[in-house]
Amino acid sequence: MSTFQAPKGTYDLIPPDSATFLAVREAISAPLRNSGYGYIETPGFEDVALFARGVGESTDIVSKEMYAFETKGGDRLALRPEGTASVLRAALEANLHKGGNLPVKLWYSGSYYRYERPQKGRYRHFSQVGAEAIGAEDPALDAELIILADQAYRSLGLREFRILLNSLGDKECRPVYREALQGFLRDLDLDEDTRRRIEINPLRVLDDKRAEVQKQLAGAPMLRDYLCDACKAYHEEVRALLTAAGVVYEDDEKLVRGLDYYTRTTFEFVHDGLGSQSAVGGGGRYDGLSEMIGGPALPSVGWALGVDRTVLALEAEGIELAIPATTSVYAVPLGEEARRVLFGLVTELRKAGVATDFAFGGRGLKGAMKSANRSGARYTVVAGERDLAEGNVQLKDMESGEQQPVAVGDLVAVVQGKLA
Repeated sequence: MSTFQAPKGTYDLIPPDSATFLAVREAISAPLRNSGYGYIETPGFEDVALFARGVGESTDIVSKEMYAFETKGGDRLALRPEGTASVLRAALEANLHKGGNLPVKLWYSGSYYRYERPQKGRYRHFSQVGAEAIGAEDPALDAELIILADQAYRSLGLREFRILLNSLGDKECRPVYREALQGFLRDLDLDEDTRRRIEINPLRVLDDKRAEVQKQLAGAPMLRDYLCDACKAYHEEVRALLTAAGVVYEDDEKLVRGLDYYTRTTFEFVHDGLGSQSAVGGGGRYDGLSEMIGGPALPSVGWALGVDRTVLALEAEGIELAIPATTSVYAVPLGEEARRVLFGLVTELRKAGVATDFAFGGRGLKGAMKSANRSGARYTVVAGERDLAEGNVQLKDMESGEQQPVAVGDLVAVVQGKLA
């Protein structure tokens, strides 16, 4: 037993479960790679001010959950709690928006960190795959991202998720709604923290999950009644494009998400089989974020999908992904000469693209064959002194049990033919 354990609220990904996580990342990113999105990777930590400005100082993420620290050089840094601000910062720093090909379409995958009360589906270290389309204001772009996420989930076999959709308006119509909402909220019986939020970002109060708060919100003014004509038309076009693509969604007029930078389109993917932590991903349009962090006006839209919660959603629906065996051939040597010969053949098989493993440690035939069986290999190559004297090895089909001698020089071709 090790003296050390993974920190509270974190987890280790180990085989065979880790293969499922890799498969989920691959499935989520595949539609993106097929739609013009290029891969980007950013540091695991950034300037604290990037998140304070971009995500919003009033959000729980920045005010309560962010891991912030000071370096030996006096810099104030934070482990990244989300991906959008970092990706936009990187795109601006590299002047990707000046390449003349907007939108800049990027996807990413990585770990994120929030200091939260750990429970199933909510960790202090978690994994996401995200996508951002930077520099274009087009309802088709919003629809594209929602469609690609829907496509990714369906490719995994998921069916019991729902897409919630709303519009948060823009800088023209949201201030009018904000004032009306603040007037309504100030008359409610709310705690001091929530009252402070009314003055900073009243829309976040609508996102409060506490039953006693939600009960008082009945009759609150709805943003849909305050949307300007431009925002109404934009939102209707997003809805029409999704419907035409056969993507089913639900209008949710209280959906605001937990970040301050969203404008117009906002959406969330939820799975009712996950209990209180039902959101498996979400995103929206963030037309003002670039200016917030010192860049030019770059209307943008994006999303992030939780790998951890997607795996939980698969479990909730009883879906087991078809994960291919990591090993196709397992080599078992009997004696020192066979050890040298088979090790050379293993190297040749690997160079030929055949996933191959080797019985290390000088185990006997019985123990080595047990390892071969556990590896999931389709074929086992066994060789002893008599086989090698005849210039052969024995190739055993682990499914049928059939065994045949194969010339040493022919092994790679024979195996490739059988696996084709």
